[in-house]
Amino acid sequence: MKKIEIYEPSMCCPTGLCGVSVDPELLRISTVVDKLIKGNISAVRYNLSSAPMEFINNLDVNKKMGEHGVNILPITVVDDEIVLTGRYPSNDELIEFLDLSPEFFMD
Repeated sequence: MKKIEIYEPSMCCPTGLCGVSVDPELLRISTVVDKLIKGNISAVRYNLSSAPMEFINNLDVNKKMGEHGVNILPITVVDDEIVLTGRYPSNDELIEFLDLSPEFFMD
């Protein structure tokens, strides 16, 4: 089974979906991760402010951040390999990264 991890910048809460103005991209990625988990795919989001040790323990993520700072976030890791930096993956990219059927996100 494929595993995806998303390393995100510091946010006010683990999902970033609080406050009066919700970023539509955070809402989309939160929904997508929930769908992946319900589809028995290992998917996790790490927020820099609530899970800093995850950023330290992943040597590749730690190195990227050391070279580029927090502006490199979010970082998407699939099966322990960095596949995308600086933005969240699109649904089409997730289909490709995780070998999903094109219909996975349709409903």
